[in-house]
Amino acid sequence: MDPLAKALDPHLDVLLPELEAIYMDLHRHPELSMQEVRTAKLAAEYLARHGFEVTPGVGGTGVVGLLRNGAGPTVMLRADMDALPVVEATGLPYASTLRATSDEGAEVGVSHACGHDLHVTWLMGAARALSEHRDLWKGTLLAVFQPGEEVARGAQAMVDDGMTTRFPRPDVILGQHVMVGAAGTVGTRSGTILSAGDSLKVRLFGRGSHGSQPQTSIDPVVMAASTVLRLQTIVSREVGPLDSVVLTIGSLQAGTKENIIPEDATLKLNIRTYDEGVRDHVLAAVKRICCAECAASNAPRDPEFTPLNSYPMTVNDAEATARVAKAFRAQFGEGAYETAPAAASEDFSLFGRAWKTPYVFWIVGGTDPEVYAKAKAEGQINRLPSNHSSRYAPVLHPTLKTGLQAMLAAAGAWLGPEEPTSHA
Repeated sequence: MDPLAKALDPHLDVLLPELEAIYMDLHRHPELSMQEVRTAKLAAEYLARHGFEVTPGVGGTGVVGLLRNGAGPTVMLRADMDALPVVEATGLPYASTLRATSDEGAEVGVSHACGHDLHVTWLMGAARALSEHRDLWKGTLLAVFQPGEEVARGAQAMVDDGMTTRFPRPDVILGQHVMVGAAGTVGTRSGTILSAGDSLKVRLFGRGSHGSQPQTSIDPVVMAASTVLRLQTIVSREVGPLDSVVLTIGSLQAGTKENIIPEDATLKLNIRTYDEGVRDHVLAAVKRICCAECAASNAPRDPEFTPLNSYPMTVNDAEATARVAKAFRAQFGEGAYETAPAAASEDFSLFGRAWKTPYVFWIVGGTDPEVYAKAKAEGQINRLPSNHSSRYAPVLHPTLKTGLQAMLAAAGAWLGPEEPTSHA
């Protein structure tokens, strides 16, 4: 086991009751992206209580804690804070019942359906453990609580707020995410671990009319339906079978009444890719097909394209990942594994790109091990509630401790004392 992680491990069980209470409180009080005022306040107060220099309000609601502990490497640990506009259906005794107003002005249910409450709790626990045991490590720790990951705005907002000049440049940036997988396990990967993600809104224009007189209309509903079907051919007919792409139309909105042909229709689509060339081709193909379908329908004007968000690929540094993977094998044994790339996206890598410093991102399993093993044996893993599902809820134990151990083991690969060299 990594020397720092080994030294800290006996102290972690003392922290768990406090961290469990923090997690449940955060779970009950989720906040939408770029609205994380309460969560940020709790994080800032916790860091200050444990000896950090705290800078709140970075990029809006972001919080940066700085703990200097002598000469040594600078390590940044990051957690995202925002929740989702999802009505929770987990049935947990500490489930969220909150509602809030979205950026679009709609009243929505809010829940931590992606596990960011657990991410915040892990980082708070790691910050306290490292602060209380400064005799075990040397260097500088940056604890970063980031807003707005779900809308791809938070990391960039913090960078735009001068983060790279206001704080010390890290030697490595570390982050983790809870996902479907056996609790007690962690998955790392050198190179690409998460896909790029691009979301677009496409507005198609027609000519409205009475439902009984379709000949006087240009029907945007038919136009939208044809566009949806044609867009699916990008993956099946324009991308090589070894180039993985996901293209999802998550929203199709048109009209208000069954006997009124509307003036327009709106599609919202999401694209995941693992190669910049493929990404460029798919985005161009989307625009080409939407324009062509509108022309085929004799639309009065070209479609209107509005970018919603854009995430870069998360590409782990090879050398830094090897260091983290070694620490995980020492900590978790067979529970540490090499994961496949996931068709999920993150803005975490923007910090590394801005600082031009290595970063490592990894996955922490959050599914009850017996439930996961049974689903795997039956070929039913895809039926388990996953991130962004209204029923998604990581099993608290051992996930809470595992994530804390993983964060400390990874940090210890830089901050901790070197393992003694054997001369036997």
